[in-house]
Amino acid sequence: MRSVRIPADRVGTLIGKKGETKKALQERSGVKLDINTEDGEVTIHDEVELEDPVMGLKMIDVVKAVGRGFNPDKAMRLFNDDEYLEVIDIKEFVGDRSSQVPRVRGRLIGKDGKTRRIIEDLTGCDMVVYGNTVSLIGNSISLPVAKHAVELILRGSEHATVYHYLESQRPMLRIAEMGFDI
Repeated sequence: MRSVRIPADRVGTLIGKKGETKKALQERSGVKLDINTEDGEVTIHDEVELEDPVMGLKMIDVVKAVGRGFNPDKAMRLFNDDEYLEVIDIKEFVGDRSSQVPRVRGRLIGKDGKTRRIIEDLTGCDMVVYGNTVSLIGNSISLPVAKHAVELILRGSEHATVYHYLESQRPMLRIAEMGFDI
């Protein structure tokens, strides 16, 4: 039995309309969830005998992903093998200047979501900026590329530099998509 706390405003998303999302997660994983709607505490009952013993750990990541702003359908990618969640704390890059967080969030998203869309399209990762974090879901090849791009932006690199980096990684990502080891 493990527990994860998610923001109170994300509890409804995790439960879903008439409990549909919670039910779908439980059916897909075989893991029972108890969700405390008051404080956002989610208890994951993974002590049962599961077909996939790693499913309890995957469920923790799915719950964390929903808590960090992902749509539950996108978070369910984490049930697949070789799909991982990466959460980056924006405050680690802006330090004590919390007034910089909204500016940096804006840089990560870009005008009309352009920067986020380019990172997602060129890497195949899903990206969400929520609160003081930016979260990514991707595979073992694309996730490090997307994470590096996000960190470049967080460190103040120009968008053109980041886009150039992403473009330079495309051939490697395409080869990986075909299933060849790099």
